[in-house]
Amino acid sequence: MVSMGLARAATRRSLGVQTFKKGPDYIDPLWLKAASYNPCYNLDPYIQSNEELLGVYRQHANDVVLVEGTMGLHDGLAVDGSDSNAAIAKRLGLPVLLVIDCRGMHRTIASLVNGIMQFDPELNFSGLILNRIRSARHGSKIERAIEAYCDVSVMGVIPEQPQLRIEERELGLVPAPDHPAANTYLDCAADMLEASCDLDALYADNISYRNNSIADKVVIESSSTLTIGVAKDEAFHFYYEDDLEELQSRGVRLVPFSPLRDPLPTELDGVLIGGGFPERHAAALSQNQVCREGLANAIANGLPVRAECGGLMYLSQSIEIDNVVWTMVGAITGAVTMQASPQGRGYMKLTFDPSRPSAKTSSNTLPAHEFHHSKITFDTEPEYAYQVERGHGLDGMHDGVCVHNVVASYAHFRHTAATPWIDWFLDSILQAKQGHHKKANHV
Repeated sequence: MVSMGLARAATRRSLGVQTFKKGPDYIDPLWLKAASYNPCYNLDPYIQSNEELLGVYRQHANDVVLVEGTMGLHDGLAVDGSDSNAAIAKRLGLPVLLVIDCRGMHRTIASLVNGIMQFDPELNFSGLILNRIRSARHGSKIERAIEAYCDVSVMGVIPEQPQLRIEERELGLVPAPDHPAANTYLDCAADMLEASCDLDALYADNISYRNNSIADKVVIESSSTLTIGVAKDEAFHFYYEDDLEELQSRGVRLVPFSPLRDPLPTELDGVLIGGGFPERHAAALSQNQVCREGLANAIANGLPVRAECGGLMYLSQSIEIDNVVWTMVGAITGAVTMQASPQGRGYMKLTFDPSRPSAKTSSNTLPAHEFHHSKITFDTEPEYAYQVERGHGLDGMHDGVCVHNVVASYAHFRHTAATPWIDWFLDSILQAKQGHHKKANHV
């Protein structure tokens, strides 16, 4: 709520605001994008090299830079904190705005703040926001303790506001494209921060720390050579912004379509079906028979498709939810069932299946991530693209179903030197086109 409110309030001041999200999350960037009216980019030290992370930041940073962390300030996979939010702040040369949930405490907040600040003395803190304050007396107690014991300024005191909670479901917040009143919520969050925080000081401090070595933004100018359909609607919206931009920079024309409402576009060279929540829209997906059958026929005729998580589920034979079975595309001969608990959650480490020729990459170790409450049961053993060293994937040992020119996985990839999935996908498209051309000439 705080980061979204800060982003929306900055746009009201006509400040150029650029948001980033630390980690592999898709849902928070959708909210930050809606709040700032600008794409949000992920900074992920597990998936990206240091040079790739810095490159994304430097290319897109603007007057006001807002990097939202994940979990706590010093949290990460590495015990030494090298992949923590704090490490990202130091790497980018940004100050930390610390937001503390103050429910059930007052003077203890001062000890928590001191411990967090002293844990890494190299960090620079721009201030402190006290969140979820239940009364003026509660806030006053904490502010007096902070003033007496801590070397940091209180930049805001935000009262408990039940109406500013966003519903959480099994995989996190309801995504902005799926929220019935996302824009109203964002305006309310900005109003709350305007009334509760010294935003002028916060924005001025942020601008003073702007990295002067930021490169100019890349202007993409190219003519289309390939056309790829991108499934985009309430059911499918998990894509990394810079991955889509990379495709466009290579002359790819992206054609969005909705598997909920549209037919499959014609004259496509390939299709991307990202993650999302097909289980929440299973009835509508099943009822759009034209799209399902069009995609199934195109796949049978060799159309290259890359699908992740929700896309894998959509390409399966069916999705079962609470004993109700909904018919899906059927390109993959497996049935999906929703589970009460996560089947795969967190970062993954994959290798190419030894039975398949390795794609071009800097390493056979493929970092990825997953977060799914579904499992798939196959009629017959499929051909796999990857073996799982960390994570769960399809069955704890394999991930990536290969059928015709389709690769569909529970793993989410990002285009990096270690996992250049765009290269893999475009290569598969070009090979399919060459194969079709040879076949046509032969006929």
